[in-house]
Amino acid sequence: MSKGEKLPVDQIRAGRLGGERDEGLLRYLSSMDADRWIADADVLVDIAHMVMLHRQGIVDTKSAQAILRILLQFHDKGVPEDAFSPVYEDIHAGIEAVLMKKIGADAGGRMHTARSRNDEVATCLRIRLREEILGELQNLVVLRETLLGTAAVHLHTVMPGFTHLQHAQPTTLAHHLLGYEQAFSRDFARLRDAYCRVNASPLGAAAFASTGFGISRSTTADLLGFDAVLENSMDAVATRDYAIETLAAQVNCMVNASRFCEELILWSSPLVRFVQLDDRYCSSSSIMPQKKNPDIAELLRGKSGTITGALMSAIGIMKALPQSYNRDMQELSPHLWKGCGIVSESLPLLSGMIGTAVFYTERMREEAGRGYSTATELADVLVRDYDLPFRQAHTIVGRAVQKGTIDLATLEGAARETGGISLVKKGLTDTAIQDALDPVQSVAVRAAFGGPSPAIAGESLENARQRLAEDRTTVARRIASLTQAWEQLLQEARGILA
Repeated sequence: MSKGEKLPVDQIRAGRLGGERDEGLLRYLSSMDADRWIADADVLVDIAHMVMLHRQGIVDTKSAQAILRILLQFHDKGVPEDAFSPVYEDIHAGIEAVLMKKIGADAGGRMHTARSRNDEVATCLRIRLREEILGELQNLVVLRETLLGTAAVHLHTVMPGFTHLQHAQPTTLAHHLLGYEQAFSRDFARLRDAYCRVNASPLGAAAFASTGFGISRSTTADLLGFDAVLENSMDAVATRDYAIETLAAQVNCMVNASRFCEELILWSSPLVRFVQLDDRYCSSSSIMPQKKNPDIAELLRGKSGTITGALMSAIGIMKALPQSYNRDMQELSPHLWKGCGIVSESLPLLSGMIGTAVFYTERMREEAGRGYSTATELADVLVRDYDLPFRQAHTIVGRAVQKGTIDLATLEGAARETGGISLVKKGLTDTAIQDALDPVQSVAVRAAFGGPSPAIAGESLENARQRLAEDRTTVARRIASLTQAWEQLLQEARGILA
């Protein structure tokens, strides 16, 4: 807006309030930056509301036609930039103002009948958020597919498992990847469940105390593809628990992603050399020409902190608000959209890093037996095959490790020192010890449900594929349901114009 140009009139202030506002005050009040996320949703809400008002006989056909003609233009061509003028506190007022300018106040002024910005924005947020959740669920399906596909190739790739970042017991790369797939499947479930609570309509609650007009809340809910109507009109406009729940699920997902990135960063280090990341996910140094830095993984790890901050901000904004609507809620939306943006950007990048990574299987195998990582299996052998109590076997093997050598002589000495028994007399041999200390053998015998044994991990892989197929179908059905709702809504709106 050029200097000296007069700002348009805010129709909402025209009745009760006077006085001009300076640009700083307008900027402070405005939610327009965040409202760009919901502008298209607002048009759909306006269309559904007007269709319902016409159905119920609350708005006459001529006025409804005038309003819907403009709204359908906004839907087809996009919301005009004039609607985002800083004079309007939000996009809802901006769209109404532009519409009234085009068709006049007599017709255009009827669009807001039986409605408040309180229930309007609450509905827009839910419409936009459910789209974001469906996109995130699709990204999680792809990520899980990538993990399962990579795991299928590495059922026999033995590698060290760690606790406290110390060599612990041998496992396989497949077992490791299946663990992350299972974690991301729970993230899928959390977001899927959050979607069920997001997908309920607050429209028709008005400011908070409902309306005296003979509206049909179920009609607008159906037209907008909602599964249910939020019953209590005060709760409908005042709650943002669905946003906090969604952010919490997103944070959990990003924490899991961050943990995986931390391992990719460590594994790609020359000190570990378990993996080579594709060049497209790495950067170099402005001064050190030899550098290949895992920058995407590092940024994703950092963004998990940013989204955690968004969740904490949302909780802090809502924690002390009395019923019902308060303007503080405007501050929550930017944090919600920031969280959505982080997840939608990050998950495909993680999928890409995993799908293009080259794993150094020989190097993993080399490290699998280091740090006495098979000592647990040796203790288990003493229990299974030589009838020792586990704690005694644990002590004997631990004493041998302390002495720096695990062989028959050391174990025999440790057994005599700690328990006054002879393992040689019980039949222990060097061959049995070496078999127990073999990482491949250690992995193979761990065949309990969910373990790293290739046979068992193969079964886990198939179970995960079945769950993933069901989840993929769930997302597809949700998307198809919304697509059908939009088509029916627009068809009915255009039918009124005919």
